[in-house]
Amino acid sequence: MDTLQTTRRGFLKSGTGAALSIGFALPLAAGRLEAATPVVFAPNAWLRITGDGTVTVICGSAEMGQGVLTAIPMLVAEELDADWKKVRVEQSPVDKAYDNPMFGMQATGGSTTVRAHWEPLRKAGAAAREMLVAAAAAQWKVPAGECRTEAGQVIHTSGKKLAYGALVPAATKLPVPAEPKLKDAKDFRILGKRTNRLDTPGKINGTAKFGIDAQVPGMLIAVMARAPQPGAKAVKVDDAAAKAVKGVRQVITIPHGVAVLADGYWAAKKGRDALKIDWDLGAAKDLSTASAMALLAQGAGNADAIALDAGNVKDAAATSAKAVDATYEAPYLAHACMEPLNCTAWVKGDTVEIWAGTQSQGPNQGILSQVASVTPAKVRVNTLLLGGGFGRRFAPDFTIDATLLSKISGKPVKLIYTREDDMAAGFYRPAAVAKFEAALDDKGQPTMLKCGVGSPSIMAASGFMKIPDNGVDSFAMEGIADHPYDIANQRLAYGRQEPGPQVWFWRSVGHSQNIFFMESFIDELAAAAKADPYEYRRALLSKQPRYKGVLELAAQKAGWGSALPAGVFRGIAVAQSFGSYVAEVVEVSLAADGTPKVHRVVAAVDCGMTVNPQTIERQIEGGIVYGLSAALYGRIDFKDGRVQQGNFHDYPVLRLTEMPKVEVHIVASSEKPGGIGEPGTPPIAPAVANAIFAATGKRLRSLPFDTAQLKKA
Repeated sequence: MDTLQTTRRGFLKSGTGAALSIGFALPLAAGRLEAATPVVFAPNAWLRITGDGTVTVICGSAEMGQGVLTAIPMLVAEELDADWKKVRVEQSPVDKAYDNPMFGMQATGGSTTVRAHWEPLRKAGAAAREMLVAAAAAQWKVPAGECRTEAGQVIHTSGKKLAYGALVPAATKLPVPAEPKLKDAKDFRILGKRTNRLDTPGKINGTAKFGIDAQVPGMLIAVMARAPQPGAKAVKVDDAAAKAVKGVRQVITIPHGVAVLADGYWAAKKGRDALKIDWDLGAAKDLSTASAMALLAQGAGNADAIALDAGNVKDAAATSAKAVDATYEAPYLAHACMEPLNCTAWVKGDTVEIWAGTQSQGPNQGILSQVASVTPAKVRVNTLLLGGGFGRRFAPDFTIDATLLSKISGKPVKLIYTREDDMAAGFYRPAAVAKFEAALDDKGQPTMLKCGVGSPSIMAASGFMKIPDNGVDSFAMEGIADHPYDIANQRLAYGRQEPGPQVWFWRSVGHSQNIFFMESFIDELAAAAKADPYEYRRALLSKQPRYKGVLELAAQKAGWGSALPAGVFRGIAVAQSFGSYVAEVVEVSLAADGTPKVHRVVAAVDCGMTVNPQTIERQIEGGIVYGLSAALYGRIDFKDGRVQQGNFHDYPVLRLTEMPKVEVHIVASSEKPGGIGEPGTPPIAPAVANAIFAATGKRLRSLPFDTAQLKKA
């Protein structure tokens, strides 16, 4: 295969399939550890116990701040009845054993880690516990049923105790139970308890290693002049000035751009900035924000891929007492991870090794094997901490390019994106337009709902998903096609349009814009019915107890209906995403220039059975910050085919002085766990927009909020 001529999408399409089919010996569960130290009990890929009683849990998911390096050990330790003070965690290698059961590959995203591993990892701990009990019972010559476990010990009814470490040699000789008995939730000692994170000390004392911290002897640093749009080509490259920069070693052209390799970052950046490149943007040369949004509006107006068709929309509209219609817009968004994208790669003969903060270890193994023309088993992926992911680090562009540069240069290469590179590198949250129509009866209740959504397809862009035969990209319609409101007659449809920019998964994916559309429009229906927006929603959720539960809890804790300080107004929104239900009530005031100030956010979350309430609170808080930043400021614009934003001065995020007080209330639940990394984001934008309407009577239907129209005369 000619590597240099292979496109990004080609790598995704061909590489992911390879990643799903690989299998090789698991080093952590096989002979390497046992041969080196016979007193290791490793009954499965997830766990090992040494003679001193230390319990090491192996985490196959990437840690990007969402707390998996603590949640995964908690799942195992609970069923193991481990002494939490002796629990440690390590990042896994790439192996089929660590595939995410919901994805079928080793990857982290979609708020799936706890949901996917809730049962498998508890079984891993429970199996080990049963083996340790059996070993103790055999030593004491008593029935296993007379033994119990607690805090890393097996305890007999007589009071005799044996620590797990002392049982390691005997336990290693026992068969692994296929279906160990799991605890009843009422007996949990670790799960559901507030627990400090295991990765925090390293982040405080500086020993924690992020992708950008990777160091390999003899490595070069690379900075790239990236193609402005997918498919753009460098037709002429003048690299004379770049090569004249002290420390620059090589200039290499690859499909995604032109890279300067140097002894250090500053030399590489200076060299990159000195390049003179003529780009052929192809079809993207006339791309602008206005042209993109016009195309998406056409898609919304002509949407014909039916996601939901119920009842008789036409007749319901004809017999209505009142009609309501509105059009909403949301822009392209960057992920803006705090740690710039980076990857260190070393292609040595027929082996490849990378060090990166990546969300897709498994796919990367398959993709990079093709980049370097080696077998997947020859690709080693070292997963380091991620300084923010939000879906962006699921994409393989930075690992592909680093590997290509190492292969061509013959050196280990650390590729680093500048902030501006990251903003302009593609992989954006899709822009979207939604056109709504509704009919109300004489009591103000909705009898009909129509919605057409125009947006690009993430499924098509992913390279590993196929749009179903009905033509509906589920990401484009989630939050609308599955909305909870009791409306008899509905037609909800998707109109795919592709203005050109590369689109990708963004925190909460389609919910991030669709909940803004849906919850704002429901608020419009409440206003048309002259009804309280909380009570209006509540009445339409009579068949949705979990939605209704978080809505009522958030309203109660926020004091909905009680007096507020002068100039402060409330807004409310509710959503389900990734198996979790979140309602948010905000308190907002407006400055004379129309700038909104969010003073307080009260969130209620039902995420089913919980692992770590502390993590739940922090993830809801983080999701609110992320969503509020987008609502107030976030947008990626295009002019003449090029991105207009470059850094935090023109792509702002929420500052400390703007941070509202956030309260998080968790619903006690016996339901299966839902995700928690993303569900806090979708409700915040509509809740703020609805509060602004309460304050001004003006409905903001596009993001980010155009506060100029709120300026007081």
